[in-house]
Amino acid sequence: MAVNLPPQYHDAEARYRKAQTLEDKLLALKEMWVLLPKHKASEKVQADLKSKISELTDQIEQAQAGPKKVPHGVFKIPRQGAGTVVLVGPPNAGKSQLLTQLTKATPAVAPYPFTTREPIPGMMDYEDVRVQLIDLPPITSDHYEPFITDITRAADAALLFLDLSDDDGPAATQAVIDRLQRARRELVAPGSPPSDDPAVYAIPTLLVANKCDDDAADIRLELAREEFASRFPLVVVSAQRGDGLAELRRAIFQALGVMRIYTKQPGRPADLTSPFTLPMGSTVADLAGKIHRDLEDRVKSARVWGTGVHDGQTVGRDHVLHDKDIVELHT
Repeated sequence: MAVNLPPQYHDAEARYRKAQTLEDKLLALKEMWVLLPKHKASEKVQADLKSKISELTDQIEQAQAGPKKVPHGVFKIPRQGAGTVVLVGPPNAGKSQLLTQLTKATPAVAPYPFTTREPIPGMMDYEDVRVQLIDLPPITSDHYEPFITDITRAADAALLFLDLSDDDGPAATQAVIDRLQRARRELVAPGSPPSDDPAVYAIPTLLVANKCDDDAADIRLELAREEFASRFPLVVVSAQRGDGLAELRRAIFQALGVMRIYTKQPGRPADLTSPFTLPMGSTVADLAGKIHRDLEDRVKSARVWGTGVHDGQTVGRDHVLHDKDIVELHT
């Protein structure tokens, strides 16, 4: 399906390429966003435009605010695995301890606030895929590391922490939501419709209610449900004792909105050890493009074993795939 960009879009794109200032580039990008037809075929272009608009808006705001504490790019972490999930929350909510439980990362864990001063990545295993987790410094109404804005732009999902050992836990968690919103990072429930504002980056979010082993955790949990259950899926855990971690692993993978696709060559068994991960709703052609850019245009059909087909059924390039399908591509 063609995007069918109007001539005015190409004019705005030319102005974007020739622009000498960040402000002029941003103005042209926003015009391109308004002119871009919004449909399935333009989803990749939409995502690229939103990313550029968000990044330019951040750069302009940071320039207006003065020198940054941390030089741009110092904490740029390469993407790995099926997706990237950031851990955000108030001080002493147990983010670092949970990271040690879910990954092999070894962040400093201490019973005093602001132990985490820089982003710490780790890889979480879930069945036959790995998910990248990044523990970020704590956030309060008056403490926010500027590099958090950069790192969250690349996030596919977030874990928002709530401390069940603290009577002020809900207020501290709400302060995190509010502070991220000021940075145009909107925490939303997975599956929420995208924001109409291309400068706002919406992050699918799970609420992690940690320290359920505290004596008064049950009472605080009920209060937390009243405050947040209508806004985010809630997973109750104890990072110290290990409660709820299997459920959390599953919820993290599901929040990414991706599926696992296995491939096979004609006459050979499928490789079930390292699946490709694609957004839900992806097609045979999307899988081909994931394998190699040139293959997306060359693939004509595929044989599929899995959901919604007879085993080995031949389907077209626009066939929508499902989690754990096995696909044999034909050019």
